[in-house]
Amino acid sequence: MRTEQDPLPVIVAGGGIGGLAAALALVRQGFQVTVLEQAPEIGEIGAGMQLGPNAFHAFDALGVGDKARARAVYTDFMVMHDAVDEYQVGKIPTDEKFRQRFGNPYAVIHRADVHLSLLEGAQETGQVAFHTSTRVARIAQDAHSVTVWDQHGKAHHGAALIGADGVKSVVRAQFVGDPARVTGHVVYRAVVEKKDFPVDLQWNAASIWVGPNCHLVHYPLRGGEQYNVVVTFHSRQQEEWGVTEGSKEEVQSYFQGICPRARQLIDLPKTWKRWATADREPIGQWTYGRVTLLGDAAHPTTQYMAQGACMAIEDAVTLGEALRTHHNDWRLALDTYQRARVARTARIVLSSREMGRIYHAKGVERLVRNDLWRGRSPERFYDAVAWLYGWNVGNCLDAAKHN
Repeated sequence: MRTEQDPLPVIVAGGGIGGLAAALALVRQGFQVTVLEQAPEIGEIGAGMQLGPNAFHAFDALGVGDKARARAVYTDFMVMHDAVDEYQVGKIPTDEKFRQRFGNPYAVIHRADVHLSLLEGAQETGQVAFHTSTRVARIAQDAHSVTVWDQHGKAHHGAALIGADGVKSVVRAQFVGDPARVTGHVVYRAVVEKKDFPVDLQWNAASIWVGPNCHLVHYPLRGGEQYNVVVTFHSRQQEEWGVTEGSKEEVQSYFQGICPRARQLIDLPKTWKRWATADREPIGQWTYGRVTLLGDAAHPTTQYMAQGACMAIEDAVTLGEALRTHHNDWRLALDTYQRARVARTARIVLSSREMGRIYHAKGVERLVRNDLWRGRSPERFYDAVAWLYGWNVGNCLDAAKHN
């Protein structure tokens, strides 16, 4: 029997980036945390990811800013080229003026390095217990606690449940039950060693080549010793949401009309991972009693805004701030957390869909796209992204005051 001195832990479903960030935020509010992870070990799949200033604000709030910074590569600019004729559509400097404007840099990093930074932080607290090979099967709750049964029939008791169990969330399925929206867009991801990467593309930048129904992305990782390569195309076949091994022949078949400079990217990787992508329609309710959603479980998105993981880390910080503000009153905190996050994350989901359309424009739409940012100054670019990169722990609850 538990006493006031031995309170129930908070259960976090999912040991990915969002789940670990949530665990850190909860520990910082005085909670013990139990993480339930369905994989046999705590780890991260994937390749590179981009970190806006908002992500660094979140890392700092969770106490792992130094760890993440040490593993990141700081870019000089973001650049978009037309993959058909090499026209430079837009270029955004991420130099000292960018850092001064947003209080933090823009960087690229391996997903595993973000995960490791959060994992180290969680382990160092001594307040996070991990249960691997443990999948949420069923959830029940009363006014004071939540019980989660795993696939083995074992019951886990907690003060609350944070559903950070990813794009195919079991927690969301129980409380929301909405279908995924399969996009038909397929993403191939790989990491290439620097010695194998074209010298004429070894830019210290987040770079994208946009083409008809396709695009290619590349940027440096791990001190510039590796390069992340991502290619996306509209599939000819009916896709099912998931990750499989990729085929070089399939990738090459979709990029016939691309300029040689960009097309050389798809000849580099020795192995590919193939993601058939999906998102879900944004929802206005994430919280059900003492259960709430976080990260991809709450707002799965396509990759075109490069903000999926950043939003999960923001969610975690916001949850912690809501708890702090309401003195760990779960009912009030979860309501505030939801109201603070729903519109912002929905904007990411919807903007990502529109950005995918812009990237993949063809015909006259392609010409319009290539004219969009002609002559735009860095300051005007910065103004356009201020809503996104201007987020920080000090303003993370502001939206909850207005809805």
